[in-house]
Amino acid sequence: MSFFKNIFSKKEVAITSYNDFWDWFLQHEKDFFKIVKSRGNIEQDFFNKIAPKLNEIQKGFYFLTGMYDDDTVEFIFTPEGVIKNIYFVEELVKAAPRIEGWKFTALKPAADMTDFGIKMEEFEFNKENIKFYSNDHKEYSDKIDLTIVYDDFIEEKRPSITNGIYIFLDNFLGELDSLTIIDNLTIIGKEGISKELIPVEKLKDYLIWREKEFVEKYEAVRHNTENDSYACLETNTENGPLLAVINTDLVNWDAKMSHPWITIVTVFFDGKSNNGMPDEKMYKFLDNFEDELTSELRDFEGYLNIGRETGNNKREIYFACKDFRKPSKIFKRN
Repeated sequence: MSFFKNIFSKKEVAITSYNDFWDWFLQHEKDFFKIVKSRGNIEQDFFNKIAPKLNEIQKGFYFLTGMYDDDTVEFIFTPEGVIKNIYFVEELVKAAPRIEGWKFTALKPAADMTDFGIKMEEFEFNKENIKFYSNDHKEYSDKIDLTIVYDDFIEEKRPSITNGIYIFLDNFLGELDSLTIIDNLTIIGKEGISKELIPVEKLKDYLIWREKEFVEKYEAVRHNTENDSYACLETNTENGPLLAVINTDLVNWDAKMSHPWITIVTVFFDGKSNNGMPDEKMYKFLDNFEDELTSELRDFEGYLNIGRETGNNKREIYFACKDFRKPSKIFKRN
């Protein structure tokens, strides 16, 4: 019987697109619904079945789930802090079909602050024991640099506390704002604070105000690189020569903060026979590849090629960007 069973058993279809995944999900959604609603073994019987299927398309998807109401399961997809994967999480959810009893959400949504708090290990994180203040930078006035003051801070427990604070902010602000608006975050205890502390429940309003100022200041800023000047720099390192080409007009530009995202594209090659540098054929390939990227990431649309660095068997190409979604899509394809 096992021989005939193997012949006629249904073969799993390969998952090569978001639509393929959702077609597969539709075949199992009733079982998944029962598992979540009954609070069964969600990790084993739900997440461990979902993850391999999505990994066939791309790695980097993480999940949360629970009952949204008595009749609806909410299934949240998150990149867990990896900004370049935000685009793919959003596209996955955008491709989701309407399924009765399911609510699909891209990125962790903001929580209701009224009674919100989390507990991790021996620490609690809530609006009573978390405050903040802003650090000003004369050279980078638009930079959002925050110091988070946690009343129960213990230096020896910094990794656990840091993780707890980041999870708290993801849920309090919503994952998208937590990842993309704050430029720098420092976590300290309440000893030796000289600045006035602001209650954490005011953080959302503060970030909205700062973002509004930023948008009003830079919304119409564009830069055309066609007539820019470039500098060529060369040095020798212990791994061989290093050659850099830099757009000096952009380096000295007074509106650099209008393009706050830096994307680095790294192309590795075999330069062992040429002291870590590309040969003529590889140089041509790298230059053509960079030209192709620049033709898709155009300066007047908000993507500026800052320059490149070649040596040690690799080339790194640097883009300053107004947005991170389009580069994520293009670099995944390339």
